[in-house]
Amino acid sequence: MRVIPSSKARPAVAGLLAALLLAGCQGIGIGGLTGSTNPNAALPTSTAQLESYTDDLGRAYEANPDNKQIALAYARALRALTRYAQAVAVTQRLAAKYPKDMDVLGAYGKALAEDGRSREAQTVLPEAHTPEQPNWSILSAQGVVADQLGDHDQAQEYYSAALKIAPNQPQVLSNLGLSYALSKQLPLAESTLRRAAAEPGADMRVRQNLALVLALEGKFDAAQNVAQQDLSPVDAAENVASIREMIAQADPWDEIRKLDKKTAKTAKNDAPQRDAQRRVLQPTQLGAADPQ
Repeated sequence: MRVIPSSKARPAVAGLLAALLLAGCQGIGIGGLTGSTNPNAALPTSTAQLESYTDDLGRAYEANPDNKQIALAYARALRALTRYAQAVAVTQRLAAKYPKDMDVLGAYGKALAEDGRSREAQTVLPEAHTPEQPNWSILSAQGVVADQLGDHDQAQEYYSAALKIAPNQPQVLSNLGLSYALSKQLPLAESTLRRAAAEPGADMRVRQNLALVLALEGKFDAAQNVAQQDLSPVDAAENVASIREMIAQADPWDEIRKLDKKTAKTAKNDAPQRDAQRRVLQPTQLGAADPQ
């Protein structure tokens, strides 16, 4: 499927820059349900495989909704498919049964944030770890929520705290870089994202974020070169062109803020365009290296 036209791509680019979404799947493909009820297992890489895997988990969940491992794995797969409201429902039910379980509360808080319910996520996520035993993944998710709420200074404190626990963790560095971009510190955003992209664990999303920031700086050739590491030359060129069009606005940052308000409300309704959007530069902040 071809990349969607730039006039339609702009909301995906701008809204995701504004850090409303935490999700995104990664890992290698797996077959059937053998071992896949582990909520930390690698997710399938293709949409078709992921949908089939999620359907299998859904049936397992219906048969045993109180099984924590199955419910967490199912919610994680739903999040990877951007079915955020459904993931919230699954994790909310699980949290009612396991109100003190930090893994459950972490998954619930991340699902809330992905569904645009930032204030609720802000309340739940602190319960998913303790000051004595902080979890870098939860700290990163708290940073994303703070960015969603426009408190970039607080967000950057969360990311810094996460990096003290997990030094050079590429997804946290990527979140920090996007936070700098949102606060219009583009050179610092670029240097941070270059650090993230250089890490062995960096994935496509980290490189997409770097490409976006390079384009926002007007470094279009460099942005296209980075984008082409994961996209075809044609798709990379069209994506950079869409960003160039966006920043030609009289006030592109105002455009980003406007689009950001719509993204959380519309993201869960965009499943038919999912394949196309994955071909577009989609800067995404993440609650963890892998959705949990």
